[in-house]
Amino acid sequence: MSDRRGSRNRHDRALRGTDGKAHALSSAGIVFLFDVDNTLLDNDRVTEDLRQYLEREVGSERQKRYWTIFEQLWVELGYADYLGALQRYRAEYPRDPHLLTVSHFLINYPFADRLYPKALEVIQHVARWGTVVILSDGDVVFQPRKVERSGLFEAVQGRVLIYIHKERELDDVEQRYPARHYVLIDDKLGILSAVKTSWGSRVTTVFPHQGHYALDQQILTRFPPADVTIACIGDLLNHDVSTVRR
Repeated sequence: MSDRRGSRNRHDRALRGTDGKAHALSSAGIVFLFDVDNTLLDNDRVTEDLRQYLEREVGSERQKRYWTIFEQLWVELGYADYLGALQRYRAEYPRDPHLLTVSHFLINYPFADRLYPKALEVIQHVARWGTVVILSDGDVVFQPRKVERSGLFEAVQGRVLIYIHKERELDDVEQRYPARHYVLIDDKLGILSAVKTSWGSRVTTVFPHQGHYALDQQILTRFPPADVTIACIGDLLNHDVSTVRR
């Protein structure tokens, strides 16, 4: 018994945060929950590409109108709905011949080219010690399309959950992917804080400091820090999560 315990202790390591403290997890039944936009995929770049495309296709004034509709819809729904905004835009400009090309641009966008460096490697890295699941917010058409075309669907073997407000659906997450411990990787401190409040010590929150939400000083001061902060998603390759104990 003592030999087994000693061997286990020699191999025990933990995911360490910026404070240098080890955040202990359970080595049995770990589920890694990855956000998509600005966590694994540079969605800010996608948005900028769409902005430039709209500028060329419909002009500056109508491009700005699209984003006004987009922001209004986000307030109403609580998530980004690019196609929904395009539908509302269409209601205002029903004879605009460029609508079909904009739709084609969105549906066929090369999302695989917008994955952050080493994003797929990170998924493979942590998959050695637990189940990897995509946990995202979004609409029922464009967001699944993004996950599929980016290669993330295949990378997690189809384990994809997309909700309107994922932080409110944790009971469903637990039912579908029960685990002793969860690791949530997300660029939004508000989401990390809400999940931490619900799950407490059962979750380790990881905050990749990338994307415009992660750089917003008002957001950074409004919520407590995550358990672990990393500069970019690729930095998870430098964290040993092999045996993390509860």
